[in-house]
Amino acid sequence: MVTNVIAEMKSLHNHYQYHNLKTNMKKLLLLFFLCATSYSYAQRAGYWQQAVDYNMDIDIDEKNFQYNGKMILQYTNNAPQSLNKVYFHLYFNAFQPGSMMDYRLSNIADPDARMTTNKGTKEKPVYESRIAQLTPEQIGYQKINSLTMNGQPTDFKVDGTVLEVTLPKAISSGETVSFEMDWKAQVPEQIRRSGRNSKEGVALSMTQWYPKMAHFDEFGWHLDEYIAREFIAPFGNFDITFHLNKDYVIGASGKLQNPKEVKGYDKKAKIIAPDGKAKWHFKAENIHDFAWAADTKFVVDSAKSQGGVSVYTVYLPTDKQVQENWATALDMATQFFDFCATRFGAYPWSTYTIVQGGDGGMEYGTVTLVTGGRNLRSLVGVIFHEAAHSWYQHLFGINETVDEWFDEGFTSYVQELATQALFEKKGAVETNPVINAYRAYYKLALSGKEEPMSLLADYYNTNYGYSNQAYNKGQVLAEQLGYIIGKENLEKTFLKFYELWKFKHPTPNDFKRVAEEISGINLKWYFNLFLNTTRTIDYGIDKVDDNEIILVNKSDFAMPLDVLVEYEDGSKELFYIPLREMRGEKPAENFSIYNNVKRTTLEDWFWTKPSYSISLTKKPKKVEIDPSLRLADIESSNNTWTR
Repeated sequence: MVTNVIAEMKSLHNHYQYHNLKTNMKKLLLLFFLCATSYSYAQRAGYWQQAVDYNMDIDIDEKNFQYNGKMILQYTNNAPQSLNKVYFHLYFNAFQPGSMMDYRLSNIADPDARMTTNKGTKEKPVYESRIAQLTPEQIGYQKINSLTMNGQPTDFKVDGTVLEVTLPKAISSGETVSFEMDWKAQVPEQIRRSGRNSKEGVALSMTQWYPKMAHFDEFGWHLDEYIAREFIAPFGNFDITFHLNKDYVIGASGKLQNPKEVKGYDKKAKIIAPDGKAKWHFKAENIHDFAWAADTKFVVDSAKSQGGVSVYTVYLPTDKQVQENWATALDMATQFFDFCATRFGAYPWSTYTIVQGGDGGMEYGTVTLVTGGRNLRSLVGVIFHEAAHSWYQHLFGINETVDEWFDEGFTSYVQELATQALFEKKGAVETNPVINAYRAYYKLALSGKEEPMSLLADYYNTNYGYSNQAYNKGQVLAEQLGYIIGKENLEKTFLKFYELWKFKHPTPNDFKRVAEEISGINLKWYFNLFLNTTRTIDYGIDKVDDNEIILVNKSDFAMPLDVLVEYEDGSKELFYIPLREMRGEKPAENFSIYNNVKRTTLEDWFWTKPSYSISLTKKPKKVEIDPSLRLADIESSNNTWTR
């Protein structure tokens, strides 16, 4: 336990070493006492992460959709090696004809409709990239005027959406350096996530808008070209000042520092704008992406969750129905944070802001941009999804470019549980709460378009395959894990994972290890086959007579089985068959379908044996494989036998 506390203290020290010492000591003392009162598993040996602190001053020319930026970036190298180069992402550069994003849109079979125009017919579509049609006044760019490290000039070059920086001196392990950057940017037409003049009329949707330090970890530099998918970045603190026409309202990451000097947040505000521009000052701690949006017609509303999270909505009040929907959504958002606190760990930041903007919904540090002209269910659903990303993405810093299912799938899982509990008010769903995701996965598995879930997010052959792997098969992995280790153990795994890995960058293996520690079950086979292959599960009832049930594995993916038998005398018995590779057994589950049902654990089944026999002492009336519907069996018609 002491070792764990020291490791956590070192981690916090590395991340905040240039912040107020008194504040840090309070955090460290609190951490010590928390750890002293509860058992904690050790983190994987040698874990480290880089740290960044951004201080930016942004002067915005809203008429020309351009801005000038100045940045001081404190970068701490906690890697066990020196760095001769660093890299920044310049995401706006993707919105130029001839970019990789442009070519991707022109050559993928099912491009995103938001990013293309159809030059053909509905029956025979001919898609053309909207990026290819941009004029010089409409493109996006980030042009670096100067970049120094510790006052010394660097040698840098732009390659697509990546800025490669050769340093005047290597950054040693444990060293903190200061980068100073001056750059000019143009906001592109709204095509994907970021841009000007969205379809709903929002003037500025500012996401992936600043030169962002690339992520470096045990796997090396992550230098993915931006083709409209996902992200990874180091945790850090942001201190940002915007200078923008006084008539605009900004919704952004973090906490507004001067609400009494700008429009929208305080009814008694006295707008200070000596040159016609108001100064907006935001701060955010321990996030890895900062986003904002601005419009002259934005209104601001807020409420606080029972757990103390201040939730803000910043949106266009276009009509009475829209206003009513946003008011209801705000109330439900506060409930959402309280719900997630009990199931997945407390939301650790003081604010969360929901801003109308962008082209759908996208998560960022303590903020989301969503399209707002939706019906109530759709609006609540997208807010729940993006807010759930506060855990599975932002709190854990998951590498979405590699493990998109870990991000989107688990987020969709959280969203669905919250929707059923808060919006639909179903109460506890005893069997499979994400059965619709299972059905979508079955369709994918039988479509011929499935690719391994471990594939890099950018490289899927179709958007259909990517979306269903990430959003639906990712949910199946989580719920089926509960089938393997038990529902209660799954819930414990989520909370223990939160305790161990918040504000770090865990891998799927780290989640697997927590589940193994909680359950005592080996899960190597499950994660390997479900992530790295497109193998499917297919069990069937081959034969039933008065004395015996013969089960058959018709696939190349072995799983443990729950087999419920109803006898002719009205009694029931649940036969639990562990898989030998598990080296353990799941506990009995407290489902109503198992009330007054005898549970019998049988000898384990192993994957090299295609069939399995269950001996009976009474005459069966009905036999059913997996009555809880959590086994992702692609052909369930042979899973039930009735006399």
